[in-house]
Amino acid sequence: MSDRRPEDDQEMPLVSHLAELRTRLLRCVLAVFIIFGCLFYFAQDIYTFVSAPLRQFLPEGATMIATDVASPFLTPFKMTLVVALFVSMPVILHQIWGFLAPGLYRHERRIAVPLLVSSILLFYAGMAFAYYFVFPLMFHFFASVTPQGVSMMTDIASYFDFVLTLFFAFGVAFEIPVAVVLLVWIGVVDVAYLRKIRPYVIVGCFVVGMILTPPDIFSQTLLAVPMWLLFEVGVLVGSMVRKRSNASEETPTDSSPPSVRP
Repeated sequence: MSDRRPEDDQEMPLVSHLAELRTRLLRCVLAVFIIFGCLFYFAQDIYTFVSAPLRQFLPEGATMIATDVASPFLTPFKMTLVVALFVSMPVILHQIWGFLAPGLYRHERRIAVPLLVSSILLFYAGMAFAYYFVFPLMFHFFASVTPQGVSMMTDIASYFDFVLTLFFAFGVAFEIPVAVVLLVWIGVVDVAYLRKIRPYVIVGCFVVGMILTPPDIFSQTLLAVPMWLLFEVGVLVGSMVRKRSNASEETPTDSSPPSVRP
């Protein structure tokens, strides 16, 4: 089956595009609320699980506290809603893909599908890296530098805002390889240019880490170093994609007319 040609394209009315976009947005919202409805019963357990990295380093006899009247209910509620959004991310990206795929050529789809799947996996990997590696190291450090006479008792709403920022920061940071490969693939930048600006990228990683993480050098470094390493992975994969693309473009084709046998 031959690849789709530009001249075979047919324009789709704007109203049809908007109707399809509305349908897919409703499906995304519905997926989030269905998952939220399934998880709401476990809202307290979810917050207990997410707060475990901090609670294990609290002083003996200390607990987390709720300074607002509604925090014991609203904070686990919001945490469960965010978890439902993260869990439904494959459905959301699938709907985005379904909306964009009809406008792509076949060779574009072949590379877009791996990028889509890898973006989902990398986002989850970033959050897992934050929870299982960064949080224990960071909270152990914070607990060890608590001044004498100060009892470390964190407000549950403040903790929610803190970890949500870090989850989002690390999830987005782990998307760097996908972004680099995408930029190389569509021809915005080339691999040689990315290697040339490597020192500026390293500085930029620390600047982004300073903006997205709490104001301490510890968490900034834990975000900046993985970002730099993931950039290097993206450059490596991007060079492989570019070489394969160049090889396919340079493949000779026989344009001579077929011979006619008598």
